[in-house]
Amino acid sequence: MDTQKYVIRQISIFSENRPGRLAAIAHALGEERINILAFSIAEANGFGVVRALVDHPEKAHDKLFSLGFNVAFTDVIAVKMKDQPGGLYEVAKILGDAGVNIEYSYAYSGKEGAVLILRVDQVEEAIKKIKTSGATLLERSVFH
Repeated sequence: MDTQKYVIRQISIFSENRPGRLAAIAHALGEERINILAFSIAEANGFGVVRALVDHPEKAHDKLFSLGFNVAFTDVIAVKMKDQPGGLYEVAKILGDAGVNIEYSYAYSGKEGAVLILRVDQVEEAIKKIKTSGATLLERSVFH
């Protein structure tokens, strides 16, 4: 099974948690015509982490880095889930039963339906278990 086609490059941007930082990030990406497809923001000790799926991750990384942002890539997977009660449970159970830990996740509802973005500790195992369960993984090409 070619699991690499399901590994998505997410950018993580680390920044001071203060007014205007998200606007600066969004403006920089907009100037480069980079589309933000999904994102989340987390806060810890005065710093924020913006995690985003964008259509051109390398270009986004280079632009934000050139502006002084600390930017890193993280491998995530995207699972299509039922957009109804119990949809999240089905995905979480597959991974939990396989001993795969979900480090963090965020979700969105878009043209592909409800999608759960997951950072897991065992990417290959997660992909294999999700595929064999009959659940649908979105390929990297959907995002980049």
